[in-house]
Amino acid sequence: MSDKVKLIDDLKEIVKPYIQDQEAFDNISEATDFINDLKINSANLVDVVLDIEDKYDIEIDNDSMDKMLNVKASLEVIQEKLASK
Repeated sequence: MSDKVKLIDDLKEIVKPYIQDQEAFDNISEATDFINDLKINSANLVDVVLDIEDKYDIEIDNDSMDKMLNVKASLEVIQEKLASK
C-alpha cells in the first residue's frame, strides 16, 4: 500500500465522525471537497485539522489550514509537514 493510499485511509477515519453525506464519503477521492461534498461544517473542519495534527504529531498553521478544503490539498499539506519534521 502506498503512503498516499494509507494517508487517504487515515483521513477517512478522521473525517468520518463529522460527515453529513454518506454517499459522498463512500465515493471519497482526491477531488472530494470537505464542505461541499461531505457537508462538514467549518467548525468541524477545525476539529478535523486538530485530529490530523494529533495523529501525525505535526503543526498546521493557519495558511495551510485555509488550503485544506479537499482531500488532495489536505494530503499535500500533511505530506509537506511530515517531510519537514
